[in-house]
Amino acid sequence: MTRIADKIKEIREYLDQLKDIIPGNIAEYKGSLEKKAACERYVEKIVEAVTDLAFLTIKIKKLKIPEDDNSAFTILCESNIISDALATRLRNAKGMKNILAHQYGKIDDEIVFEAVTQELEKDVEAFIKQIEKVLK
Repeated sequence: MTRIADKIKEIREYLDQLKDIIPGNIAEYKGSLEKKAACERYVEKIVEAVTDLAFLTIKIKKLKIPEDDNSAFTILCESNIISDALATRLRNAKGMKNILAHQYGKIDDEIVFEAVTQELEKDVEAFIKQIEKVLK
């Protein structure tokens, strides 16, 4: 369980660090290459750590081994650990992380900014709460 606690602590530290650098509005975000790059990197780090937490939970609960990162969220959903809606949002976050990390196509700054300012922390905290609940 120490690995789980450490991973949750890591995720929350990343979230706090991200909050410290998020610009106040989309114009400021688009106008600062440094802020955009930093926010994008934190999205990558947070989503990767959330995926690690999903795999740790699957291992501890002795669930079916996922074929890939996205199926980890599906397995947690099928095991009634997270809701279908949350699993979908986390898979979408993973998809956005892959776009940012691997530069597939053009990055939509407005989508990234909305995710960073309105969705990511809420979804990640909901995920952490469900994991903590199921592992107690």
